[in-house]
Parts: sequence; structure tokens; C-alpha cells
Amino acid sequence: MSKAFYPAQMFIRSFHTSKPLFLFGGVIKEGATLPNHTLFEHDAKTKINTKDLFKGKKSILFGVPGAFTPGCSKTHLPGYINQANDFRQLGYDQLVCVTVNDPYVSSAWAKEHRAEGKVKVLADPKGEFTKALGLTKDMTEQLGNVRSSRYAMVINDNKVEKVLPEPDGAGLTCSLAENVIGEIKKGNFHK
Repeated sequence: MSKAFYPAQMFIRSFHTSKPLFLFGGVIKEGATLPNHTLFEHDAKTKINTKDLFKGKKSILFGVPGAFTPGCSKTHLPGYINQANDFRQLGYDQLVCVTVNDPYVSSAWAKEHRAEGKVKVLADPKGEFTKALGLTKDMTEQLGNVRSSRYAMVINDNKVEKVLPEPDGAGLTCSLAENVIGEIKKGNFHK
């Protein structure tokens, strides 16, 4: 006799997974609170707690597959650096870039792009924060391990107001600085 699988069983089973309940389809939902994790700035000693980083601030958080990779270095990070003042004029306190790299690589990348004072570049060396967001991408063939999908988020006091993940996880469309500014101007956010 075959065992039937009913929608109620599917619902119950979802509570026994290891994924946080704020996810839908694997990606953090608008209206959710950012997960609390430790990221690194400059070196392995300079720890940044995400809860403290985003507390009481309007922020843009964006993730990139890797420091020094072509799309990240030629387009994604430079776009935010060049438009940092535009974000501040719109009332945003900080721009934060997260990359699944070690803190020394992330720091060197930030220095090469003169990001200081414009974009805070943080390392997520084990990809734990990225995994908690549901935004990992297996890039073993290209970059040797699991990395971050390319995305942008509008954050207000640790709450996710808008999530803009790239459809393929790597493209350069909706997560670019100018497109995030366009979304901000539309004002269509979860409150």
C-alpha cells in the first residue's frame, strides 16, 4: 500500500527543517529581522555584530560573490561607492557590502576601491550570515566554494524593507546601486 502525501504533512514537515522560519523559498522575507551574526572588518580581530551594525540605522546591504571578481570589482562595488552621497541624500546612514572572503582579502579590496567612508566592506569568511539570509550560491566551479548570491536589501533598524536578489544569483541588474535608488524613490517597501 502506498503512503499518501497530504498538504498538511508538507506543512508540518516544514517546521522540522533547519532553515529559519523567516524564509520563504529560501530567501529572507521583507518584514523579517536580519539574523544576528559576526562579520569581520579589516582583519580577524575586528568583529562586527550585525545586530549592532544595523540598530537604529537606515542602511543598504548588498552581497557580492567575491572580492576582486570582475562584476564585483568593475560594476557592483564601484556603483555604490560612486553613489554613496545619493544614498545619504535619500536619508540612508550606511552602505554595507558583504562578501564570502576572508577579512584580509575584503580589506584589500575595499582599500583598492577607496571604499572607506562610503561603503563598509565586511567579510563573511564561512558564509554563515549569507546562509542565514538564504542567499548562498554554489560557485565551486568558478570560485572554489559556496559564495554569496548577488543581492541588495533596504534595511531599517534591522528590519528588511526590500529584498532585491539577482534572478540568477550573479547577474548585474536589480541589485545595482542605481536600481536600488530607483526602488527607494518608488517607496514600495514593507513597513
